[in-house]
Amino acid sequence: MKSCIVAPEILLPRDGLDMRAWAVIACDQHTSDRAYWAELEKEVGDKPSTLRLTLPEIYLGDADCDERITRIAQVIRSYKADGIFKKLPKGFVLVRRKTPYSPERTGIVLAVDLEEYSYEKQSDAAIRATEATILERIPPRLKIRERAELEFPHIMLLYDDPCDLALGDLKRRSDLQKLYDFELNMGGGHVSGFFVSDYEEVIGRFERLKKDGLLFMVGDGNHSLATAKALWEKIKAELPKSEQEGHPARYALCEAVNLYDVGIRFEAIHRLVKGVDAEKFSKYFPRGEGNGALYIGGVKENIVLPQGAAEAVRAVDGYISEYLAAYGGSVDYIHGDTALAQLTKENADFVGIGLPKMDKSELFGQVLRGGSLPRKTFSMGESEEKRYYIEGKEIR
Repeated sequence: MKSCIVAPEILLPRDGLDMRAWAVIACDQHTSDRAYWAELEKEVGDKPSTLRLTLPEIYLGDADCDERITRIAQVIRSYKADGIFKKLPKGFVLVRRKTPYSPERTGIVLAVDLEEYSYEKQSDAAIRATEATILERIPPRLKIRERAELEFPHIMLLYDDPCDLALGDLKRRSDLQKLYDFELNMGGGHVSGFFVSDYEEVIGRFERLKKDGLLFMVGDGNHSLATAKALWEKIKAELPKSEQEGHPARYALCEAVNLYDVGIRFEAIHRLVKGVDAEKFSKYFPRGEGNGALYIGGVKENIVLPQGAAEAVRAVDGYISEYLAAYGGSVDYIHGDTALAQLTKENADFVGIGLPKMDKSELFGQVLRGGSLPRKTFSMGESEEKRYYIEGKEIR
């Protein structure tokens, strides 16, 4: 039986390069913190780095955004010409990650068939979105992918495996070839990777986990995977059917992690509303001992929101949209209470809304029953725990 999982030929930087400089955090983190990216620039310097192969979202609205996108494609070609990459045989990479919040998280880097993925709210695909996909977010990402010859994803897929059937044996093996082992920059913890050559056996284990046709849900990087799908649809439309199965753009590189892994923690994604009259905006929220929080001038007040993480997100986002449409302003998505308090303390026209977190055990059941959740209902841990770009794959 055909699987949605494919064994890719993964690209890594050649031996001897500075891996600490090479690996950088997902582009959709620290979107209101230019100081983070300035510090990272200093740390990386002129060394080969995935910072040059991706576009941090904080720069999406900058005047030089198109130049940055053009530069990504140029750097990829330059790195290839300079022999920066080595290509592994077909197989997977078992990844062990330690963070300041968790002693270990284990995932496996593999490729998935984009023909088996859908971001529609109601879907019977093997790979489904956990949250609503904002189509307007795809075009700027598509610009990058259309010009790039390689992909370096931060996508993390979740699978429902309470008995650890898929990776349990692999975790205990001591004979796997170590590919990398280093300390991540900017407080990201430690990561090590091991080559898995017996991929067919692993694929078989994953296939046995399917429930109602569902194997994976997108935990992080939904819009990146949606962008990969959009590019594949464009390419596919110009290809004869005989060439579609073998085209590298049909397959997207991801890290799959067990929902029940001890390193997977669901955290809320808070809202930071900018450029508003704080007092006027906050009148909507009833004060009291509830499940939410309001931050104005760095001061926290408890507020009452609808029960259930998805319901609370839906209500808050609905109000924010209505308010911004009527009075102007913008919204950002923030991890951590400390950041909300600090940003509202520093900016009088910022208001933070702290949202409740979702129980991870509810995820698969909720999506199977009702389709994808509201956008940014949950985050898999704090910013420092997000996937760092390390592995790559050809898409041309």
